[in-house]
Amino acid sequence: MKAVIFFFFVLGLSSCQDNSIKEVKKLDTFEQKYSYALGLDAGEQFMNRMPLEIDVDALIQGILDTTRANRTVLMDKNETAQVLREFNTKAREAFQKKQAEKAALKDSVAANNLKEGREFLAKNKSEDDVITTESGLQYMVLEQGDGPKPSRSNTVKVHYRGPLLNGNEFDSSYKRGNPIEFQVSGVIPGWTEALQLMNVGSKYKLFIPSELAYGARGSGADIGPNATLIFEVELLEIK
Repeated sequence: MKAVIFFFFVLGLSSCQDNSIKEVKKLDTFEQKYSYALGLDAGEQFMNRMPLEIDVDALIQGILDTTRANRTVLMDKNETAQVLREFNTKAREAFQKKQAEKAALKDSVAANNLKEGREFLAKNKSEDDVITTESGLQYMVLEQGDGPKPSRSNTVKVHYRGPLLNGNEFDSSYKRGNPIEFQVSGVIPGWTEALQLMNVGSKYKLFIPSELAYGARGSGADIGPNATLIFEVELLEIK
């Protein structure tokens, strides 16, 4: 955070030598454009990382007051140090509170995802053509190939698409237009198990419980904690 504040100070020092800020209405030169882009980036980082409300006018005034030769500051060094100590304490408390709220929300989402996933899989296993393995993996054979089956150590080429239980698709090699290659043992357990059941040329629909997917940690912004995943996987080739 100190680095971000220092960056604002440098910007103020370099651009406010006449102790005034001129509002830019139009960006004509590359210098103006990259300067403005740096300002946007620094401002966004600063405000996103700041746990307490900021009075922007007072912040800018503080920066300007450090650039004046005969400056008249509104707080002496002792008061400044005291205020910053108090700020650091309040900022730390606000950050800890925010982290606790995020953890509580994640726990709530995780519990809800786990409940929804178990209910879905319990109902889904009675559907026609759905096979449930000992691990809890469920799958349907959409197309049956007649090629060989891969082992854990093999590298395979596949096409796939992956929606969540609500139907929102979080990934698709079909949309990218390129199949992917990976080692069978190098993916989530549900995939590793399913791929070894498939013959080359097969297309399966997988229903993967969270413990065979990304578990309580989830993955990225789209796959939440304890999410049950659905995949359509087409085994194209064993490398």
